[in-house]
Amino acid sequence: MQKIRVGVVRGGPSSEYDVSLRTGENVLRNLDRDKYIPIDLLLTKDGEWVMGGVQQSFSNIVPHLDVVWNALHGAYGEDGKIQQLFEKFGIPYTGSRALSSAIGMHKGLAKDRFVEYGLTVPHGDIVLEGANIADAAFEIYRNRQLPLVVKPVTGGSSIATTIVYSLEELGDAITLAAKYGDVLVEEFIAGQEATVCVIDGGVKGEFLVLYPIEIVPPSTKPFFDYETKYDGSTEEICPGRFTLATHSLLRDLAVKAHKSIDARHYSRTDFMISPKGIYTIEINTLPGLTSESLFPKALSAGRVEFSDFLEHVLSLSLTSNR
Repeated sequence: MQKIRVGVVRGGPSSEYDVSLRTGENVLRNLDRDKYIPIDLLLTKDGEWVMGGVQQSFSNIVPHLDVVWNALHGAYGEDGKIQQLFEKFGIPYTGSRALSSAIGMHKGLAKDRFVEYGLTVPHGDIVLEGANIADAAFEIYRNRQLPLVVKPVTGGSSIATTIVYSLEELGDAITLAAKYGDVLVEEFIAGQEATVCVIDGGVKGEFLVLYPIEIVPPSTKPFFDYETKYDGSTEEICPGRFTLATHSLLRDLAVKAHKSIDARHYSRTDFMISPKGIYTIEINTLPGLTSESLFPKALSAGRVEFSDFLEHVLSLSLTSNR
C-alpha cells in the first residue's frame, strides 16, 4: 500500500509559536511510519515556509503532500486564515474548517453560539481595539462585580489572562490583553476547573467523548494560566473527581459546544463547575497535543493510543465532506 504523505505544519506567527513547535514534534514522532511519510513543515514567525531546511513557497510544497496536519495554535493557524489557504489549494487538512475556526477563536462569537445551544456562560463585555482603556475600565467597574477575568478575545494558552480585584488592576489588565487585539472582560466564576475532549466518530453525528479532566492549579495560582499549563505544577486528574451526574453532564455540554460552532475532527472545551451551575468558558478547535498537554492525557486515560488518534483524524480529513 502506498504511504500517505502528511505535512505537519508547526510554528506560525502567533504568541503560541513554541507550543506549536512541541505539538508538531509530538505528531511527527507518533505517526505510524508503516502508513505515513511525515513531512516537517515549519512556518516561521515571519510567515515563511520551510520544508527540508529549504525556504520555499507553499505552492511548491503542496505537490509533495497528500494531507496536512495543522499543528498551529493561535493567530493565523486557529482563526480560519490558514484553513482558507489549504482550501484554496485543495489540500485536505485536519481540524475545523475556516468559519468554525474563526468563530471558535473569537471568544465573543463562540459565547453567542454557546448560548444558542443552551449553554450557560459568564456575563461579560468586549473592549474593542483602540478604545479608551481608562473609560472602558471605569464603565465596566461601575456595572460589574469584582473580581473579573480579563483576556484577549482571540488569545490561547491563557496568554495575557488576568484576574483583577480593583479598578487599577482592571485598567492594567486590559492594557496587557489589548496588545493582542480586542479584550474580553467577564465575571469570575469560582469553582472547579474542568475540560473535556471531543472526537468526531466514524459516522457523522457520532462522537467519542473522553473522560472529563479536573484541573487543580497550585495554591499560589488562582487559575490555570500559561505558566502552570506547561511547567508541571498543576494537578490534572483524569478522570476528574466529579459525581457520575457531573461527568455525564460535562460530556453532554462538550458535545453541544463542539456542535454549536460546527467544529470538526476534535476539540476541547473548558468549563467551570460552580454552586450556580456549570459554565462553558471557551472551546479550543486546535488544542495542544504536546506530551504535556491535556488532550493526550485524556486519550491515555481512555486507553486510546495517541498514534491511533492521529490515524483516525487523518482518515476523517481524507474522507470527503468530513
